[in-house]
Amino acid sequence: MTRPGDRKPDAASMLRVDQAGEYGATRIYAGQLAVLGDRAPAARIVAGMAAQEEAHRDRFDAMIVERGVRPTALQPLWNAAGFALGAVTAAIGPEAAMACTAAIETEIDRHYGKQLEELGDSDPELSDRIREFQADEVAHRDHALAAGAERAPAYPLMFHAIRLGCRAAIALSKRI
Repeated sequence: MTRPGDRKPDAASMLRVDQAGEYGATRIYAGQLAVLGDRAPAARIVAGMAAQEEAHRDRFDAMIVERGVRPTALQPLWNAAGFALGAVTAAIGPEAAMACTAAIETEIDRHYGKQLEELGDSDPELSDRIREFQADEVAHRDHALAAGAERAPAYPLMFHAIRLGCRAAIALSKRI
């Protein structure tokens, strides 16, 4: 009989979903910057976070190639959906853009924490990347909150709806 703790973590699925998530984040920030431009104070914050997300995606892209992991087939959807989410939230206002970041990074912190627990010490390279990127995502969430995320119109509704969408994207990208 196999107990839950005896099962080997599915590192390929983790890598697939994490790469998809970092790709989606780059598209969200691209949508936000397309609306915010480069002059607003929020745009400078977003640009800095976007650069970190690009670096995360680059590392996960390399790991996917190194390990021969199939990326998600949903990337075209995450391209369009991510850009649209970023653009719409930025069009509502800088606080809404920050609310989007706070929601997503809250969910990603939770997601990465679950992955680290599941991985244990079975894949030190992947665990190290996840731990490193998780710290960046928490910092992004904290920056977004400090920049006024909670002042966004209908913040609780927006926050929870975006988190729900994020959970759905994670679930879909694990397998597809």
